[in-house]
Amino acid sequence: MNDLAPPYVGRFAPSPTGPLHFGSLVAALGSFLEARRQRGRWLLRIEDVDTPRTVPGASESILTTLTRFGFEWDDDPVWQSRRIQAYAAALEQLKRSGAVFPCACSRREMADSALARDGSRRYPGTCRDGLPPGRSPRAWRVRAEGVIRFDDTVQGPQEEDLARDVGDYVVLRADGLFAYQLAVVVDDADAGITHIVRGADLLDSSARQIHLQHLLGVPQPAYAHLPVATNDAGEKLSKQTLARAIDDQRPAIALVAALRFLGQNPPPDLGQASLQEVWSWSRAHWRLDKVPHLRHAVAPHC
Repeated sequence: MNDLAPPYVGRFAPSPTGPLHFGSLVAALGSFLEARRQRGRWLLRIEDVDTPRTVPGASESILTTLTRFGFEWDDDPVWQSRRIQAYAAALEQLKRSGAVFPCACSRREMADSALARDGSRRYPGTCRDGLPPGRSPRAWRVRAEGVIRFDDTVQGPQEEDLARDVGDYVVLRADGLFAYQLAVVVDDADAGITHIVRGADLLDSSARQIHLQHLLGVPQPAYAHLPVATNDAGEKLSKQTLARAIDDQRPAIALVAALRFLGQNPPPDLGQASLQEVWSWSRAHWRLDKVPHLRHAVAPHC
């Protein structure tokens, strides 16, 4: 054992775009149980940096639901909307190092660009060497360079050529809001996060985040991406796909369903046990290596 290794610090970081659904519960449960198995800390962050998508009252609803389910976090929750100065400081650091450049391109101008790995439009490099004459900057982009490789504890070895697979990516949007990729890297570094356990819908974001970690000179956490819960049509559970909110009146049943989804094989009658008994079994039997090596799976009808 490396005595110099930092203590385990994990986190759950929901976006307040609506109430928690089953997919959110899966991510919360996996990250929480792994932190507790490692005798580490588990932090909570509300990712509301994208203010137009924030639903009034959703943050409070998320905290209430997590409490009713028996989750316990180890410090006060952090709201991204209160950390704008930290993101601005990080952007200034990137500017000083020449890692970013101003961009005048609109989405309409990029409509015919090739698709990136995550389904977005890959930036064609129009403003990389300077703004076109007469154009004003709308956003700031990072120069995507190099190949990022990392081992994901659940999904296995990963490799992404940033220029080919993603292109120069945005860190300050045209509407003046900081992009998720920058905010999450700054937040994780400031919180001392050592391990990130989250849904595999964010797996394709990891290379950009690791790239930013290198540029900003902050530590790279270990990653474990859990299968994403989908509906019967294969769509990720979300507000857009009309995912149902978790029934917080029957937390034990929902937790057992999440455990089963994560490959933990709970006893058939555990859902009839008390919430305390479910948590006791979960803490005693949780193993990350039992999680299916899948990027997505259909959620149970619970």
